[in-house]
Amino acid sequence: MRRIAIIGGGISGLAAAYYIGQARRAGSPLDWMLYESSDRLGGVIKTERRDGFLMEGGPDSFLAAKPAAAELAGELGLADQLIPSNDARRKTYILHRGRLVAMPDGLQMMVPTNPWATALSPLFSWKTKSRMLREFLFPPEALAIDEDESVAGFVERHFGSEVVDRLASPLLAGVYGGDAALLSARSVLPSFVAMELEHRSLVRGVLRSRKRLGAPLPLFTSFRGGMQQFTDAIEATLPSLSLRKNTPIVAMHRENESWRVVSRDGRYENFSDVVIAAPAYVAATLLRTEDTQLADELSQIEYASSVTISLAYGNELRIPGGFGFLVPRAENRRMLACTFVHQKFSGRTPQGSSLLRIFLSGIQQENDASLVALARAETAEILGVIEPPMFAAVTRWPHAMPQYPVRHERRLSRIEERTTHLPGVHLIGNSFRGVGISDCIRTAKNMAAKLLA
Repeated sequence: MRRIAIIGGGISGLAAAYYIGQARRAGSPLDWMLYESSDRLGGVIKTERRDGFLMEGGPDSFLAAKPAAAELAGELGLADQLIPSNDARRKTYILHRGRLVAMPDGLQMMVPTNPWATALSPLFSWKTKSRMLREFLFPPEALAIDEDESVAGFVERHFGSEVVDRLASPLLAGVYGGDAALLSARSVLPSFVAMELEHRSLVRGVLRSRKRLGAPLPLFTSFRGGMQQFTDAIEATLPSLSLRKNTPIVAMHRENESWRVVSRDGRYENFSDVVIAAPAYVAATLLRTEDTQLADELSQIEYASSVTISLAYGNELRIPGGFGFLVPRAENRRMLACTFVHQKFSGRTPQGSSLLRIFLSGIQQENDASLVALARAETAEILGVIEPPMFAAVTRWPHAMPQYPVRHERRLSRIEERTTHLPGVHLIGNSFRGVGISDCIRTAKNMAAKLLA
């Protein structure tokens, strides 16, 4: 019988266990075991309920345009638990010179598609607005198919530096916690790079893609019970005897035709295959004794840290309508973004109450009370909210956000080439090809299909 070890119990490991388990239930002669170093599964997906408030410590939703998460939810019987974002109130603001300025209607990421809304927006200078028009009429040359550049360089070629500073950088800071001048356009914005290759103009490409797609989807999708409802449902399908929580794996060695997987307490088991669904730096440690070059490549994938702070209020705050706001670096704030949770999704708070979620980059050295005080001070200055919250919740995520630097794809090619020399080793997770929940599920499903083929 084929035995498979899965190392890591985040969304990637859970999805891998689910799809491998499906094959076992269909009659495939295999056994599997999932190892998780902490006392819970789900990784950064973590939902907390308190006094009628539903708070997300990690991601609050997934992109509706990427289908893998919704498809898995349907298989789990959760289709009726999916809820869309309140797109009728979909408006996001940019903090610009101390004031909240609405992003113009028609923007897709940093690509303008509504000329009148963009022309009337105070967010951009007339020089930038004319640059946007020229992008449609006289677009730049496309990036060579074998080349890469930074997100900042890619966006600046099309729309200028203002769009980088006021849109692209703050939009991506909340997802990657990184610098647009360092992130790879080809890895972070693959659809736009492909669009540029086909149409040269991103504006023209977005407009044509909208015609093909028809009626727009809601931007975000979540679950009535929060995102942890999803990971809990996956866990519920898995046999408890195949789940080893509080069991960090510290080493793995090739022995004859199998892999010996060793846990921190010194116990070990042998497996034909090992699926590493942990961060790249964990994979590097586990594989160093087998392939130093592969371990070096994995260890060079860097990670950023983040903090989320939820502030719960017992009344309806007098704040702008919309999903929240983003903070460019030029504003010299500690805050990266703020979500108006009670306006973005229904059913997250008691009637007549409000919930704000603040994002900070890095693992701040201050204690929780100091971070809450910082969040309150900046929301008071930006939103005018001076009243104390009913309560606050702080969640820290050290080294949880992988960075995709320029030429990240080349590193992935080298990693994949080295992995072919280690039969039975499979690398998945957000370190490689997409940080979103649907990206992780898609790559786990594809890996399981190849492993079982």
